[in-house]
Amino acid sequence: MNIYIIGIGLIGGSMALDLQSHFKEATFFGIDSSESNLEEAIQLEIIQEKATFEDLVNSDLVIVSVPVDVGLVILPEILDKINDNTLVIDAGSTKFPICEVVANHERRRNFLATHPIAGTEYSGPKAAIKELFKGKTNIICEVEKTAYKQQEMALDLFQKLGMRIRYMDPKSHDKHIAYVSHLSHISSFMLGKTVIEKEKNERDIFDMAGSGFESTVRLAKSSPAMWTPIFKQNKTNIIETLDEYISNLSQFKELLESENYDEVFNEMQNTNRIKEILK
Repeated sequence: MNIYIIGIGLIGGSMALDLQSHFKEATFFGIDSSESNLEEAIQLEIIQEKATFEDLVNSDLVIVSVPVDVGLVILPEILDKINDNTLVIDAGSTKFPICEVVANHERRRNFLATHPIAGTEYSGPKAAIKELFKGKTNIICEVEKTAYKQQEMALDLFQKLGMRIRYMDPKSHDKHIAYVSHLSHISSFMLGKTVIEKEKNERDIFDMAGSGFESTVRLAKSSPAMWTPIFKQNKTNIIETLDEYISNLSQFKELLESENYDEVFNEMQNTNRIKEILK
């Protein structure tokens, strides 16, 4: 089995590490715009060999884990290069644009649009870890447009990774993910920005930062190169979520200004039920 990882970072690298234990005879190839990433991935034994797009004709499985703007450019080319039996999956955080760009490709049936809801704030080959996907949800979009043989192969892979499967249409995915992922990243970035701008003495920040601040601002360490294209592609949905979020923040501010602490309490108590939702 020849497995090609395009984009050797947290997601692609972690998939490779887990799949190695299930496909011991497989050869893992890497394709990346960064030569240093490829060298590092070989040293970390994430992949065995470097490859190019021309080699994809020999592939059984291609995992595309690149920034979403890059994915739009290279996915049609990947489908041009593969053979008729190859399965191609992507792991992008936006699904409608990627499904749209290959909608009429002659090898659309070889592609499965997926979004594993897993990750950390780190990037690059060193960020890859084993069992990243265990117990996590994987969103699959437009499964009916993928050939049955490739569907079976993909579901077997996801089972080996320990993932739960959820099916969703691309537009619904992008709308929902704007709330539960994209908004939280923006909030984290802007919280970090607010504190840094206010507290010019960085030592004070680090000395006073507790676990609450650290956990809330953790996502601000994420790669801007990855997240800017996501915000661009999902702009309409994100703006809608920001309008609602800003409205709630403004309302909370007004409650404090009017010293309506009973309602401040109620606002927090009503939101406390998220503990049950996320249990």
